[in-house]
Amino acid sequence: MSENLFAEDPKPNQDSGDDVKRDFKGLLGSVRRFLSELLEIRSNTDATATKESIIADIPFKGHTSWILVCSIFIASVGLNANSTAVVIGAMLISPLMGPILGMGMSLAINDIDTLRRSLKNFAVMVVLSVVTAFLFFYLFPLRDESSELLARTKPDIRDVLIAFFGGLALVIARAKKGTIASVIFGVAIATALMPPLCTVGFGLAIGKPWYAAGAMYLFTINTIFIGLATFLVIKFLRFPMVRYANSQRRRFIARVASITGILVMIPAGITFYNVFQESLFKKQAQEFLKETIEVYQFTSSGRYVDNLTKIEFVEGGTPLIELVCMGDELIPENVINTWRVQKNEFSRLKDAEFRILQGGRDDSEEKFNYVSELYEKNKAELLNKDEQIRLLEQTVADLTKSASKQIPFQNISAELRANYQNVTGVGFSYQMLTDFKKLDTLPVFELKWKDGVRQNEKNSDLQKITKWLKVRLQDSTVVVKEVIP
Repeated sequence: MSENLFAEDPKPNQDSGDDVKRDFKGLLGSVRRFLSELLEIRSNTDATATKESIIADIPFKGHTSWILVCSIFIASVGLNANSTAVVIGAMLISPLMGPILGMGMSLAINDIDTLRRSLKNFAVMVVLSVVTAFLFFYLFPLRDESSELLARTKPDIRDVLIAFFGGLALVIARAKKGTIASVIFGVAIATALMPPLCTVGFGLAIGKPWYAAGAMYLFTINTIFIGLATFLVIKFLRFPMVRYANSQRRRFIARVASITGILVMIPAGITFYNVFQESLFKKQAQEFLKETIEVYQFTSSGRYVDNLTKIEFVEGGTPLIELVCMGDELIPENVINTWRVQKNEFSRLKDAEFRILQGGRDDSEEKFNYVSELYEKNKAELLNKDEQIRLLEQTVADLTKSASKQIPFQNISAELRANYQNVTGVGFSYQMLTDFKKLDTLPVFELKWKDGVRQNEKNSDLQKITKWLKVRLQDSTVVVKEVIP
């Protein structure tokens, strides 16, 4: 009896635990419903209208062809003038997206006729764009290698991500009832299909096929990942498959579409992997540079030229990290060996070649010795003490002037060869000029060019080399000219 009086009733605790469970389940249900309403896109999708609009944008003929030609010309001018605003304007009027969306959608719904039409118009689009850009850059007299052009010659992981998520945004916007035009314009700018095609034409026009190959690679990446994003979204939205009366033909078409989709995804996956590996390599290389050369303290005239640093990732080959240092101060060999050890501590840099291009000591000591020998030779021929003093003062003045114009020719030629591939030879001499009032001595460099280099490229390099030598030698009187055969 007493045990029953003092026993605890378990029901209050059980009721409390059940209430907590019910509240938690209710919270999870509310979050699930909120996320479903926030992210659900199938209910507001118009599959029929989306399919019709994508198919309508596939053909390249008539007005569409002329719009493409005009937009290519505008983009080429913008790239040539290094104007981002003009390039963006050209991308807004460009009709390049149509065939790419058509390919992705046709693979998703087994529409072989649309796939065939998309591929044909895609080929027409690429050829027309490249030919137009080629003609522009071949005939246009100004063909500078602007930063806008060079930025389209080598893709990285960011280009892959931009193309994929840009493609997702574009297809989702096209599938919505009442297409979001601003999204389409934004994707046209972000994925940047047109500038790489212009750069392909530029590379072919100036005789640098590696520019064209790099730009075409970037364009291919954008195309593949936009098409892949289209395929995945159409599949997710469950667009109706194309039905064929002949069941055998239907199965054949389905197999062809599936195989084609897999064949497209394989290079897409390989490309993403390679670009991702390159990005990881460059990230570790930048970290390595921050811990070594960027914190190294030169004691005198040495200087690390960071914009000439070369970081090259070679898939299946030997990567390269190359640094350029200018000036007369050498980095000690023990310091370089320490950096090599630090490089091997980074997992992706172990097999990379590490190279430092740097200037050596000048020949000022040899010149001092030469002047001393000259003085000793002439001293015996002096007639008197006053003549000795006059000659000594003149020698000191000449030595001071010579020391202020020291030209480390060996270092200059090595740096010139490393940075300017079109130059095959360099000469140097002092040229004396006078206006019959005063006498000036100018340092003159003469350059010999590789055969086949265009005159505008020579002029551009001459300007760059002149500016560089004036800064390098701290002498505004430096003259650079071409050797006339």
